[in-house]
Amino acid sequence: MAEVEKPKTLLYAAADFLGLIYHSIVREVRTKSGSASLGILSEVMQIMSFFAIFYIMFMVMGRSVAIRGDFILFLLSGIFLLVIHMGAIGAVRGASNAISPMMQHAPMSVILSIISKSLATLYLQITAIIVITLIYFVVSDGFVIYKIRSIFIPFFFTWASGISIGLIFMLLQPLAPGFIRSFSQVYMRAQMITSGKFMPAAYLPTSMVAWFDWNPLFHCIDQMRLAVFINYSKEVSNMSYPIYFTAIFLVIGLMGEFWTRKNLSSSKHGK
Repeated sequence: MAEVEKPKTLLYAAADFLGLIYHSIVREVRTKSGSASLGILSEVMQIMSFFAIFYIMFMVMGRSVAIRGDFILFLLSGIFLLVIHMGAIGAVRGASNAISPMMQHAPMSVILSIISKSLATLYLQITAIIVITLIYFVVSDGFVIYKIRSIFIPFFFTWASGISIGLIFMLLQPLAPGFIRSFSQVYMRAQMITSGKFMPAAYLPTSMVAWFDWNPLFHCIDQMRLAVFINYSKEVSNMSYPIYFTAIFLVIGLMGEFWTRKNLSSSKHGK
């Protein structure tokens, strides 16, 4: 006589899902770079290449504003958030959507794909950031962060806003693959200028702030520098905007994913 399968409890289901997330993250890390060590090294090289480019640009063009504080830390604080934001967008945009062949294999789901890709990328990036920060701390004989606890909120919403934007790109990509791919590249290239990474938001004229104010990364980088530097006191941004931006785009993205999955299921049953 066959045993009747007992329904899973909520705690058991949560533990099962966390296990799936863990194994998916490990798979993503190995698929992306072969091993965690190579992935971390790749992220370190990417961050340092950004740093070298912007450092040379500042040296050649001259510093347009006087940065009262550690100039290297000023550059790194912007580059770290830029890399986190763009990495989240790229990871989620490349996740499997409802019409991907991978979704035919249980227990794979769109949410699991999004979570595993975004967390795998974040793991590699955070480890690379820690390595670079520790190396600079040793080389520079130490540095002081003004409000170390305040750096975590802009850091988190830099990543979360990237996920929300990447989710929109992922949902729209099946409708116009070429256009969305090009548009997402344009958006990420625009972050080089509009994020405030190169030009401190506190030193921008009021007329120019309006050009960058739409960008959640602009607010996150400015709030990060307010936490890092004691002399960076002119506040032209706020954390409310990236928080509301992330919440709205996440809701739109998740509703779109639910609609896509439901209509896909209906079309299959209708055949």
